[in-house]
This record gives sequence, structure tokens and C-alpha cells, in this order.
Amino acid sequence: MILFKKATDLHNYLDDQRKKHGSIGFVPTMGALHEGHLSLIKKAKEENSVTVCSIFVNPTQFNDPEDFKKYPVTIEKDIYMLESAACEVLYIPDVNEIYPEGVEKNKKYNLGILENILEGKYRPGHFQGVCMVVHRLLDMVRPGQLYLGQKDYQQCMVITKLIELMGKKDSIEIRTCPTQREADGLAMSSRNVRLNEEERKKAGLISKVLTQIKKEIFGGNIEAPKKNGIQLLQNDGFNVDYLEIADAETLEPLTNWDGRQKLVVLCAATIGKVRLIDNMLIN
Repeated sequence: MILFKKATDLHNYLDDQRKKHGSIGFVPTMGALHEGHLSLIKKAKEENSVTVCSIFVNPTQFNDPEDFKKYPVTIEKDIYMLESAACEVLYIPDVNEIYPEGVEKNKKYNLGILENILEGKYRPGHFQGVCMVVHRLLDMVRPGQLYLGQKDYQQCMVITKLIELMGKKDSIEIRTCPTQREADGLAMSSRNVRLNEEERKKAGLISKVLTQIKKEIFGGNIEAPKKNGIQLLQNDGFNVDYLEIADAETLEPLTNWDGRQKLVVLCAATIGKVRLIDNMLIN
């Protein structure tokens, strides 16, 4: 594996690889890697000649400065995991490489409804920060395929919109890969390491609630399964930001279902001081 810290060096190397081999797959991360990330690396390697992973904890997407400070950094372990997975290229830039003109959010991305619902509502400015860093990384790497995890469902939709706004819809294909889970159903996440023993035991309830909603939902009014799910989480000590059933393609929240429309149920809930998100496609 070759490690780069400078955008110019990475860009030049990938230009050469693109001419020699063709396809480049890209997995952007914020580090603290786990098996979920490695599943993206594996998929990228299956489908491309060269796989690039980036590690950069992006300050512009944290609306809570304390959350940014507490984000786990495990760079030595991350490098070992990527080498074991036979990733070809790792890019670890510093803030000045990504934001040479500073981190002020001086560019506005028109994300429509995605900006103001669910994660957008509870983390104002978050998706603008995501777009800033992904835009910059895509300009550096210029991949043919971009690999994202379904756990960040709304973020996947935001990045799809970003690529459209960049005019790269025909040159960058988004590959959304299934959420990887622990044995109790908890969605793998870098934040899970911050859970204490008691919180970790409870955390798997989120996926159980989503699964229960998937089993209970039928055509017509769909409010009852959602309310029951919120109550179950609150009873076990979770602070629920949202538990929403929405159109899988637009994220428009729904109260009634025709039985055919593709749905996704999404949740964000905090246990202790750790905020967890998850989702599940219903049909």
C-alpha cells in the first residue's frame, strides 16, 4: 500500500495509474475503521484496478465541536487493517490540504429537502460540510466508482445530489453497499467504541425496533408501528431524535402507505452521550 499526504502527489500518481490500468475505486472515511469499511474496500477491489481509501476527520461536518474532539482516532490500527485488506492507496491529508483557503463554509450546495429533514434538521450545516469535503476529495481522486455504506442512507442521497451538482453524474458511479452489523444487529460504526458496557448491551435495540417495524407495517396508516418503536427506545433509556418511515427515493416522511411504494425506516437516538443512526429498507 502506498500512503500519500499531499494532494499533488496523489493526483499525479492516480493520473499515471488511470492511464495504465483504467478504473479507480474510492472509499472515503474518517478513520476508526471497522469491518463495515473493509467490506467497502473489498467491493472496490473486486470492481476496480486500483482502490483508494482516504482518512480525514472533517471538521466542517461537525455541528458540535465537542463531538469533533471526541471522534476516535486510531491511525496505526487503520493502516494495519487497510494493508491486511490489500488496499492499494491510502490518502491521509491534513486540514490545510483539504481546505487551503480555510474551513469557512463559503460555498453553498443546493440540497433541497435533504438539507432540512432528519439528519439535516438535527445537525444543521452537517451536510454542507459533507459536500465540501467530498467535493474536494472527488476532485483529487477522480474515481470511476465511489463506495458508500447504506448505514448513512441520507448522506448517500446527499452525495448523489452533490455529484449531480458537480456535473459528474456520467463519470462517477455511486455504489451503495449493505450495512454491516454486529451479532446483536447493531450497525457497525466508528462511534460504537465510545459506548460503555451497559450502553453497548442496549444499543442493539435500535436494529430490533427497525426490524419489528418492517414486520408490522401494512398498507394504510403507518403511524402506530412508528410510535410503538419510539416508546420501546425511550423505555430503555434512549433519547430519540427521530424514528421516521419515509419514501426510499425522496426521504419524504409518510403517514399512509399504498403497499407498493418503496420505503425506508430511519432512526437517530442517543444512549448515554453517544448518538447512533441506523436505517432499514422495508420493501
